[in-house]
Amino acid sequence: MNPFRIKKWNPYVVGVLIGVLSWVTFYTMNKPLGTSTSMVHVAGLAVSTVAAEHVSANPYYKAEITAKNPMFDWQMFLVLALPIGALLGAWLARDFNVEKVPALWRWRFGEAPWKRYVGAFLGGMILILGARMAGGCTSGHGISGGLQMAASSWVFFMSMFASGVVTAFVLFGKEGRKHV
Repeated sequence: MNPFRIKKWNPYVVGVLIGVLSWVTFYTMNKPLGTSTSMVHVAGLAVSTVAAEHVSANPYYKAEITAKNPMFDWQMFLVLALPIGALLGAWLARDFNVEKVPALWRWRFGEAPWKRYVGAFLGGMILILGARMAGGCTSGHGISGGLQMAASSWVFFMSMFASGVVTAFVLFGKEGRKHV
């Protein structure tokens, strides 16, 4: 059987593969696997088009965007490749399904796709803001930091998981589990 045709992979196999990818990333790039720094690079690039002197004088941008860590680095290409890889995986597994409003969301918030899009956008913005405040995202802290046994990463990951559970209960309550 072709592994690329499998619709749902074994999570243990995927975990091992992500661990191997992290080793390769550390070895070849001398950096942990992560994606939230790319947001800083996009913001720096956007601001530099109208105020380049601000980007070069800003301490945050100066720390994140350097000759060793340019605006377009491997992490930026990873962020761009993630949706392409997801589409390719769905196409290969013949499991391409566009679901604008899942059943649980429909039960709680109605049929309107725009509500889901707005909710997803706002949730993503909150997540990326929190990730930058924490100094890394789920991949940076949860995978790379966890592999390095960094205490801050374990605190981040547990806090993120707990806040996800709380958010699910706030949004959907106990009744939500009946509508999945």
